[in-house]
This record gives sequence, structure tokens and C-alpha cells, in this order.
Amino acid sequence: MKIDFVSDVSCPWCAIGLKSLETALERVGGDIKAELHFQPFELNPKMAPEGQDITEHLSQKYGISPAQIAQNREAIRARGAAVGFEFSQGGRSRIYNTFDAHRLLHWAEGEGEGKQAALKHALLSAYFTEDQNPSDHALLLSKVAQVGLDVERARAILASDKFTAEVRERQQFYLQQGINSVPAVIINNRHLISGGQPPEVFEQALRQIAAEG
Repeated sequence: MKIDFVSDVSCPWCAIGLKSLETALERVGGDIKAELHFQPFELNPKMAPEGQDITEHLSQKYGISPAQIAQNREAIRARGAAVGFEFSQGGRSRIYNTFDAHRLLHWAEGEGEGKQAALKHALLSAYFTEDQNPSDHALLLSKVAQVGLDVERARAILASDKFTAEVRERQQFYLQQGINSVPAVIINNRHLISGGQPPEVFEQALRQIAAEG
């Protein structure tokens, strides 16, 4: 079973959805073999390098008040805790451009089994748990080192436009497929599950799709 997980490293529901999906995969592990591939999506592709204050950004984007933002943050933190993902107590302070993170994730996919997933987890934790800047090259390189990838190779990628065209092409492909919110979980190129669903929803879907052959 091939699973494409379309997401952004600055998307809280993507962190929740990934943990839920992985829990479901553990539950069906004896019955279903799955390959998980992380695909790029940018929530804010035009975000400036310096980022933007998160409350200001969410207020402008969704027209909601700081009180509503705080309430949503608590709900997200509770959902994260339920599936084993820790969101920082203070919440994120800023939102950033994530394109370079996606370039490194694209590279990591070909660097050995589990490396892309490990880097994805490290980047989600850096942003949501540690309130770090996922556009900062020093931070990106530290996470590359943390998961055992080649730091000098990653440094060279960041200093160039390597994988820019490939990431743009994948982003455009999913937009053309009608994916305009994430996470989007696509199974065997034809079954779509949208949003940060509970593990039970993913488990049921995986079993049903496997049974259909």
C-alpha cells in the first residue's frame, strides 16, 4: 500500500494527522504493509523570509480574534496530546516560509529508509514543540544532523536551487488534483482522507481499502 502524506511543516493538523496515521499503521502492521511518502504543500508560499507574528497572521487570514486563536490553540494542544504530539505551552510566536524545509525533505526521501520520516518528525517538533524557525538554515542543518543525514550535502543543497523545480512540480501536481488544504492522505493514488483524523478513522480506511484489493 502506497501512502502519500501531503502536508506542511507549519501545519498543526498535519502533526496531529501524522501521529494518528502512524498509530493506525502500527495497529494494522501485521496485516498491511505500507510505504509512507511525504509530499510538499505550502500553506503560505508567499511568506517573507522573516516570517510574521502568528496572531497577526491568523487574524488577517481567517478574520478571527486573539481570543478565538487562543481557544483554537488549546483545542489543538489537547488533540495533539491525545495522539502523543506535544505542542509548546506558549504556542508558536511566528509563522515562516517552509520551502527550504520541503527541499530537504524531497532530498531525504532518497537517502535511505526512514530518513524522510525522521526529518519530517524533527521539523514538526522544531516548529511546534520548540518554537524554532523552520526557514533558518542553521536550524535545518541541526535537524539534518540529528536524524543522521549528510550535513555537508544538505548545506550544499540549501546554498543552491537544488530540488526547487522538483518541489514546485509536486506542489503544482497536488494543487491540480484539487488538494487545497492539508493534511491530505492519498492511498494508492486514488483514495483521499482529508484532515487530522483520529487513529480509528485511518485504521478503518486502511483495512477497508486493503480488503477491496
